[in-house]
Amino acid sequence: MTPQMKSLHDIRERAGAVLSLKARVGYVALLLVSVAMTVIIASLWLTESALPPHTHLAFGAMCVIGASWSLLSLWALRARRPLFARDRLIAGRLAVTFTSVFAAAGVAAVTISGSAASYVVLTTGVVMLVVAIRVLVTAARLHAQLQARRVALEGAR
Repeated sequence: MTPQMKSLHDIRERAGAVLSLKARVGYVALLLVSVAMTVIIASLWLTESALPPHTHLAFGAMCVIGASWSLLSLWALRARRPLFARDRLIAGRLAVTFTSVFAAAGVAAVTISGSAASYVVLTTGVVMLVVAIRVLVTAARLHAQLQARRVALEGAR
């Protein structure tokens, strides 16, 4: 078997792999937490009619974020396969987008109130954003490597 054939065989074997128990447990945990968060926030949002407009906006954003993570975890559990590089890239983009919103809310909180709690929110948002960016960069690097490998394998035919 040539090295190119072996690589192609490895790729097909990995593509047919099933989601590991550890990954399934992680996705189930993500699903439970994101659904619980979304339900709690939506119930607060719907039962408190006298909230200020910026709170309505924040609750709406948090519901969209929770629903997005719920859909991602449901999709991964339904597919029953490991995330491919493109899927990791999508998840990384979601993480960067959502943590950017959180960090921006922290900046707004510090600007408006300047309280110690708002600095904790800002610090948490910045730390989460740094982690999300690292995840996205790693996913993008892996995706680029696999794209280059695919091009090389297609050129070897």
